[in-house]
Amino acid sequence: MVAFHSSALDGVARNPALPTPLLLRLLAFEENGDRPPRDALQRAELPEPAVALILAHPNPGARIDFAMSARAEPAQRARLADDPSPKVRAALAYGPEVYDSRRQVAPLPDAVCARLLDDPAPCVRTALLDSPHLPPSFVAWMATHHSSAARRRAVRAWKILAADERSVLLADPDPEVRKAAALWECRRDARVTAELLRDPKSAAEALRRGLLVRADAERCVAERTHLAALAENPSLPADLVERLAVDSDEAVRLAVSLRPELDETRRMAIAFMVGDLDRGDGVWWVRDGLADSEALRRAATSAHPLLRRAAAQSPYLPPDLLRLLARVGDPVLENLLGIHHPDAPEEVLMRVFARLGGTFSAWMAETHPRFPCEGLAASYADHPDGNYRRLAVRDPAATPELIERLSHDPVVWTRQAAVGDRRLPLHRLREALHVPELASSAGANPALPEAEMAAVLDRAGVPA
Repeated sequence: MVAFHSSALDGVARNPALPTPLLLRLLAFEENGDRPPRDALQRAELPEPAVALILAHPNPGARIDFAMSARAEPAQRARLADDPSPKVRAALAYGPEVYDSRRQVAPLPDAVCARLLDDPAPCVRTALLDSPHLPPSFVAWMATHHSSAARRRAVRAWKILAADERSVLLADPDPEVRKAAALWECRRDARVTAELLRDPKSAAEALRRGLLVRADAERCVAERTHLAALAENPSLPADLVERLAVDSDEAVRLAVSLRPELDETRRMAIAFMVGDLDRGDGVWWVRDGLADSEALRRAATSAHPLLRRAAAQSPYLPPDLLRLLARVGDPVLENLLGIHHPDAPEEVLMRVFARLGGTFSAWMAETHPRFPCEGLAASYADHPDGNYRRLAVRDPAATPELIERLSHDPVVWTRQAAVGDRRLPLHRLREALHVPELASSAGANPALPEAEMAAVLDRAGVPA
């Protein structure tokens, strides 16, 4: 295929107005190792004839793309569980690669996961156990599976396992399963914690979470054993917390400053330092309580930057806390609100875009449902920065004449945005189909006539 024909074809593949007959024609494509564009294979709400074509496609790459579609229904993807290619089944087992935390992926049915877990190909079994999309019910079910790797994965569902299931895992014949189980059980059992402390590989995590007896805590402080981990421990005696609050190690003082039981006066009296880019991911009691209103309120109303940043990662922030955090003026916090919160204020999203244009955080802000649209044409159509001129295309009040003018902009991103807009005059849209850097955007324009879409398929060599 000619390069720009291929670009136009990619655009048509994701065009929301693509008629079903042309979609089916595109999905049936297979020639010289080529396969349908990924956007065609991963469209939302594919009709049954389209799914049938994909499942039977001779190119396994096409089936892999469908197996990893975040838009396909789980029951549709699950039909690949019997695919002859282990690579396809492994792609199905792992599931979609999702980089946008706002997109939720529905898991495969438990019965399908169970079949993939017993697949004859090791790569399929490994992919399933590495999948971030396994439902908690299935993870818990693996506690009694014959595979030690599956039982080790099941430990992650510790909180919902029954007492007898926990006991069995703690006595598992596989030492790695026993250790993984012990690292959960130690949170409420000082004896298990003491055993883990004797193993250098598990000592740090046991000190971070395990139930400690005072003698072990004092010994670790005296020997300076994993002090930053110890400083997080919920069972650390108060006097030892105070000692670590003035430790010479910055990491130790920072860990103490994040402890949940401290009041604000004591917390802010600690001499801690926060990195400019530290997101607060390691604040366990906030991270584990993103849906806990009390924990969120304590974190969001704190003067500690990392607690506020950790709270900003919750999509469940109530309106008053969202407004509070939006006024803080912390760039990292604003980035996190734009990424995680469905109601992030327009002004926050605009500040993120203005500060970080061209980055992932700016893209997340710009694609946020609440990113502003009204008034952008008047404000930015003649802005000296092309990244801002591109925003004018988002304005519902932008005229076809403005859209056409922006389709000739010196900056390619602005031209592409304008060419993809349905208000672009048809003569310019047809012209853009033959411009290499604009062909993909033109192909995706929902105003593109069906005859032009068919012509794109013809020029790309897709059989009728």
